[in-house]
Amino acid sequence: MRIAQEEIFGPVLSIIEAKNLNEAIDFANSVIYGLSSSIYTESIENAFRAIDKLEAGITYVNAPTIGAEIHLPFGGVKATGNGAREAGTSAIEEFTEIKTVYIDYSGRLQKAQIDIENEHRCH
Repeated sequence: MRIAQEEIFGPVLSIIEAKNLNEAIDFANSVIYGLSSSIYTESIENAFRAIDKLEAGITYVNAPTIGAEIHLPFGGVKATGNGAREAGTSAIEEFTEIKTVYIDYSGRLQKAQIDIENEHRCH
């Protein structure tokens, strides 16, 4: 159904019955989106299996997918987002472009390292 295949940002809940955890994970991973996921369980083993197998940028355990913490990376996988993380220290890398600069204050023309090595071989 369409409701199970699209990202719906609103007060909507769809329930799909699964035979077991593996089938539920397969259902969740079968969509093209992957912003967030949530698992409610008393089993720490099931929680960590879901964390490992769910294709989502964020996985909540025993909590709803209500938003993100500003100090943690935020973003999705697959067709959700652009592959970057927009919060936390990861955002610095996302919104920054690094430029490397070399400045020689000697006032002399510098020879390339290869030129210097060739001079030593010729003498």
